[in-house]
Amino acid sequence: MSSVLDRPLRGAILAAADSALVRRIVTRYGMRLGARRFVAGETAAEFLPVARAANAQGFAVAATILGESVRDREETLGVTGEYCRLLRAFAEEYIDANVAFKLTHVGLDIDPELAFENAARIATAAQENGNTVRMDMEQSRYVDATLSIYRRLRERFDNVGFVLQSYLYRSRADLAAALPLNPNVRIVKGAYLEPASVAYPHKADVDRNYLELVETALSRARYTAIATHDARIVERAIRLAQERGLPERGRFEFQLLYGIAGPLARSLAQRGYRVRLSIPFGPYWFPYLMRRLAERPANVGFFIRGALGRG
Repeated sequence: MSSVLDRPLRGAILAAADSALVRRIVTRYGMRLGARRFVAGETAAEFLPVARAANAQGFAVAATILGESVRDREETLGVTGEYCRLLRAFAEEYIDANVAFKLTHVGLDIDPELAFENAARIATAAQENGNTVRMDMEQSRYVDATLSIYRRLRERFDNVGFVLQSYLYRSRADLAAALPLNPNVRIVKGAYLEPASVAYPHKADVDRNYLELVETALSRARYTAIATHDARIVERAIRLAQERGLPERGRFEFQLLYGIAGPLARSLAQRGYRVRLSIPFGPYWFPYLMRRLAERPANVGFFIRGALGRG
């Protein structure tokens, strides 16, 4: 859901994150200093009260267990099991939440077949509990494998969705190819640093492509998740939905990251739109926090104020 920002600044922050000292300090004190603004703790027990609180404020939730690029088969099985337990907990406790996961977290870097089997287990658990799941999109090198697994899952499940990134040149063609599947698709701008050979280097082009993807999805996809913190794009998406006579709920929703753009999220909910907060948790929160800090300079200021006791 991030926007394309100043690349030198972002690169400097991510480079600093590689410092052993920075990593040690933030890992030890980050939750206390301000990471909890963006991450709902390290365990499901810490996450569930945050999800309930979000529901109480009128928001649906997308739960993500932080982690990616797992190379251990047993770890992927553990992650898969945790997602299945979460889905059962949502049903048992009447929490309005679904799950979104990375395929590299459930085995894609080990074996695509392992990732498919684990994704199918999660989709089955969701189906049994009347819920939905979504596969997040990762770096461009994973797009083909992710879409292939989505197509295989779609043959068996009606409750699976996927993500397209508007900074990739290929995304319009990927959406067109998926439309016969009557997809549930989330549109994001893209969070990974990609070369100009595969991704638009300029924000204006990313934004333009984003709106084109949203327009196509609203017109032809079964369900569209519009994931952005850009108020201008949000208003344009609302106009597109109104032009097509779409109801405020049932065909699309807005998605925002937990801890970011709170006023926008509240405003949309008050206007009657379905709003889902993406709320991550897990022990591997350091890279996620660094990505949030790199995406928006204001987040760095918030974290520093927390470190100085002024947050």
